[in-house]
Amino acid sequence: MKVLQILPELNSGGVERGTLEVADYLVKKGHKALVVSNGGRMVEALEKSGARHILMPVHKKSPGSLLQVKPFRKLLEKERPDILHIRSRAPGWIAWLAWRGMNPDTRPRLVTTVHGFYSVNRYSAIMTKGERVIAVSNSIREYILKNYPKVTAEKIRVIHRGVSPEQFPKDYRPTEEWLSAWRTSYPKLVGRKILLLPGRITRWKGHEDFIRLISGLRSEGMGVHGLILGDTHSDKKTYEARLKELTEMLDIKSEITFLGYRKDVRDVMSISDLIVSLSKSQEAFGRVVSEAAALGKPILGYDHGGVSEQLEELFPQGRVPVGDVSTAIEVARLILQNQQIPIANNFYTLERMLSATISVYSDLLQEFVSIKNDSQP
Repeated sequence: MKVLQILPELNSGGVERGTLEVADYLVKKGHKALVVSNGGRMVEALEKSGARHILMPVHKKSPGSLLQVKPFRKLLEKERPDILHIRSRAPGWIAWLAWRGMNPDTRPRLVTTVHGFYSVNRYSAIMTKGERVIAVSNSIREYILKNYPKVTAEKIRVIHRGVSPEQFPKDYRPTEEWLSAWRTSYPKLVGRKILLLPGRITRWKGHEDFIRLISGLRSEGMGVHGLILGDTHSDKKTYEARLKELTEMLDIKSEITFLGYRKDVRDVMSISDLIVSLSKSQEAFGRVVSEAAALGKPILGYDHGGVSEQLEELFPQGRVPVGDVSTAIEVARLILQNQQIPIANNFYTLERMLSATISVYSDLLQEFVSIKNDSQP
């Protein structure tokens, strides 16, 4: 097969990582993988896997982006992929309009993945227009069926995101060189219980609640330190500044460290005592929960969406009512004091995710061939 995936950019995030993982898997299985995006820091890793990256300005959420419809259709006609996989809304409209204008007998089969609880409107509906629609959790499947009644249940395939046990092995330990550099960079963390909130800095990810969680544990006399690990987009710098002001107001500026973007997320997770997911809006899946469980690290998370699904199976004692910081403080204290760990993550695995995705591609192609043959006189 030849599969073309399209998304806005390749900088960081779960959608981006999933795109790279599928591309890498395709190449390893003898298929061809193409990715169209506006580029980013992850392009190098993509191309090292043997996949091809095609640079196009498909990332802007503006009517002007529709100028890319014709160039993208020409790209499809030139590359002739078997599968076109849409992973995001803005480039999704470009791709769908280009695809719709092609000959139905020769155009690629269309797959979309609903990665999140998007606002329900015509703009978001593009993610349900695939001939197959992948939902990244059961919660997302229910969201689609509830809000987009034209989408039949038969079109939807639930494929949970997955984690590689090779990349996130249980009881993983960083190298002594890494540990030495970490202690040198952050000496005040020695002897403290480390709570980690991974995720780009944006208002809905729950950073304010995380800061109040650290403040509450500190007020109880617990020696804890909070790590915030993730990108801050240029338009979120003001919000980051407000978070830092909150640490000063609560008098815990020295107990919160903003790590920014880092490539060594696994190492930071491995030296943390508790991984935290406090997104105010529902997460479609929440890859962090699966990664933490794979490493054998306890997780505390708000009890909704895909995160709730995973916690129910992997670490139910870590569930907290949404927005209830007081309960989060109590649950975090109990987890840290009792040194609880999650059960083994044998379901949310990368191999399961990737093989299921390739099956969607191949099944859709076979179905199309069968229908075409049946229509022949």
